[in-house]
Amino acid sequence: MNKWVSAARLRTLPLSISGIIMGTWLAYHQNAFSLLLLFLALLTTVLLQVLSNFANDYGDGVKGTDSHRTGEKRAVASGEISAQKMKSAVKLFAGLAITSAVVLLAVAYLPTHPITFAIYIALGVLSVWAAINYTVGKKAYGYRRLGDLFVFLFFGWVAVIGSAMLYTKQFDPLHLLPASAIGLLATAVLNLNNMRDIPQDRRGNKMTIAVTLGLFYSKFYHFILVFLPFILTAIYSYKSYGWQLEKFAYLILLIPAIIIYTRIANIREYAELDAELKIQALFTLAFAIITGYFL
Repeated sequence: MNKWVSAARLRTLPLSISGIIMGTWLAYHQNAFSLLLLFLALLTTVLLQVLSNFANDYGDGVKGTDSHRTGEKRAVASGEISAQKMKSAVKLFAGLAITSAVVLLAVAYLPTHPITFAIYIALGVLSVWAAINYTVGKKAYGYRRLGDLFVFLFFGWVAVIGSAMLYTKQFDPLHLLPASAIGLLATAVLNLNNMRDIPQDRRGNKMTIAVTLGLFYSKFYHFILVFLPFILTAIYSYKSYGWQLEKFAYLILLIPAIIIYTRIANIREYAELDAELKIQALFTLAFAIITGYFL
């Protein structure tokens, strides 16, 4: 059982629920909230995250990308779980994620919003496809510098705006700002992972943005991913509340952001970046909770 828990990579779960929390806060400030919807949304996103982790383990394992891995070992590459068993687990969690998503959307949109229900069913299927095809298949997008874009879209726009609309049933264009903020921070976690894996990804022909930029320039890219979210949320605060200073109190998070980034910027060994992954994921969760409260 422990090997499956390890393969699920539970330390990534704070990242996966950050978008749901931000979207829920945005809806709450518009006097729209449902505890049942929150529970179902969190369940669905956790299932999708575990599905993505299993699929990533399987895809990189069968391609040999994880053969000389830095940081935590992967189940398929290490032989702890066979490729066939991991493939079966991917299918199981794909089914569970789809089922959970259908129930969530049915509770949120039926019978009053059937068209929105159909649109979000399509988005749910696309989310499952994205979770699986990051590393699985001959055209895995994670091997073609597209992982960052997909993480930004699904962890940011889809998670935040989608969850907010579960409650409000309306699209607010301003929500693109905090949604983009969460998407960028989620991408920062992926970038850290990819910076750590630059040596083995080069050997495995996995072309990530970090591999393309190299460690030095990836840190500049990381700077943008970490600090641009503060600008975006500040713009949202101004457009929503004007210069009410209490609505900008979350900017205190710039202090830990600077500390975290400074530590990353000074790292010279790839393996040392592994310890920063959990910290960056927890910072994203804290950002969603604290910033969402003030927005």
